[in-house]
Amino acid sequence: MEKRLVMLNKMKTSGGALALALAFAAAPAPAQAMGPDAAACRGGGTGILVTVDGFRTRTGNVRVALYGSNPRSFLARGQTLRKIDLPVSRSGPMQICVAVPNPGRYAVAVRHDVDGNGRSGWSDGGGFSRNPDISLANLRPSYERVAINVRGVTPVRVVLNYRFGLSIRPVS
Repeated sequence: MEKRLVMLNKMKTSGGALALALAFAAAPAPAQAMGPDAAACRGGGTGILVTVDGFRTRTGNVRVALYGSNPRSFLARGQTLRKIDLPVSRSGPMQICVAVPNPGRYAVAVRHDVDGNGRSGWSDGGGFSRNPDISLANLRPSYERVAINVRGVTPVRVVLNYRFGLSIRPVS
């Protein structure tokens, strides 16, 4: 960040207004990790930066659930290592940081509780790390299809799926 400010000050003093504008336009926006574990993703800790995308509506809450390395514990009641619940943001993808205890193998499940009632319903959306295909006949992918290796801060994109008639798929 300091190097960027020094560069920008040099451009200002040399009359490079166009160069200054281009520098800001080309610079990537910093990730705005959300949730109670956000510091783990900013401070060089060990965590998963989950980008949740593909919301059907901007209502309700999002839950990110973290599962450990035991395949038999995946999606089993009471077996999550961490759950983070947040209200859905007004626009764009949501970046939610989930701190993990150690580097290793983990799985992420995301649920969009559309009406915010805390219970799963037919209108709710969901997704998993590595974005496996799901269907009404197979709502629960295997651990092996969703497991990821985490070392440092590991980015994971989850595209939400919703029910459309007899199929389950992303919005677009």
